[in-house]
Amino acid sequence: MSCEWHDKIFSVTENNFRELSLDIFRFQYAANPVYHSYVNALGIKPETIDALEKIPFLPISFFKTDEIKSGKFNAEAIFESSGTTQTVNSRHHVKDLSLYIESFTRGFQNVYGKIEEWCILGLLPSYLERGNSSLVFMVEKLIKQTGHPQSGFYLYELDKLKETLVLLEKAKQKTLLIGVTYALLDFAEKFGMQLNNTAIMETGGMKGRREELTRMEVHDILKRSFSVPVIHSEYGMTELLSQAYALRDGKFFCPSWMKVMIRDEEDPFTVSVARLEAVPPIAGAINIIDLANVYSCSFIATDDIGKLYDDRSFEVLGRMDGSDLRGCSLLTV
Repeated sequence: MSCEWHDKIFSVTENNFRELSLDIFRFQYAANPVYHSYVNALGIKPETIDALEKIPFLPISFFKTDEIKSGKFNAEAIFESSGTTQTVNSRHHVKDLSLYIESFTRGFQNVYGKIEEWCILGLLPSYLERGNSSLVFMVEKLIKQTGHPQSGFYLYELDKLKETLVLLEKAKQKTLLIGVTYALLDFAEKFGMQLNNTAIMETGGMKGRREELTRMEVHDILKRSFSVPVIHSEYGMTELLSQAYALRDGKFFCPSWMKVMIRDEEDPFTVSVARLEAVPPIAGAINIIDLANVYSCSFIATDDIGKLYDDRSFEVLGRMDGSDLRGCSLLTV
């Protein structure tokens, strides 16, 4: 399926990010009934929106209660958040899967280089059991793109995973082990080993399987168990078609078509952006612009708390009080 926005989104630069964001805002205001009603309910005139900080950000909870669509279409896929039995799950109606595939492929390669140089191992048991996970879809496509015969998923076969890692280490194959946090900790407890050619990436999420730990505590356990200097992290969610990655210290960087902003927890309409100058980090609730969300909503007010730095990196500190626990709930630092 072709997308009229495709080339604009993935060729965007810092110089024209504002202009394209405002174009997509105007498109979504006109084409997305839920977003249109939300903007009107705030008493905001769309013609007055001339800066990123002025764009209204849709609370992420709307993905639980409404179909967030910009335009009329039958979705190619409907991704659903994992949640718990006590929560209502978010649903993301995706018009054009090629946008998602392009977004996560480019985003991965921007950070890790050519996919075909990697072997990717997915330790995502709870997500695999659901069947409509955007994370599983992403990892499955990346696994196929590697072309490596040992790339693949592991449900609960920790013994098999260990054997595979031993073989890959002997071959000095560049490997990425991406896993939900509780499963990585289970594996670390059972099979500590020295990994010289493997990067470990946690996606967050205890899912009630283990006691909650801070991100630093989790990373320290994994670093000791596998004798690696750093643990990587991925920041993504059902409601977004783009991801941010942290290669060390839990500081995430976005691709060019995604931007994190910070809103005041007491006044959600006071929004700050990163400045390229030496200033203290800005702390508050996280707003995200994801231009790849062009056919849903690109302007999302999340329930996450974070810090934004002047180099445009950000940290995730935890969840807002009273927000639902997500199945892939983020660790605190």
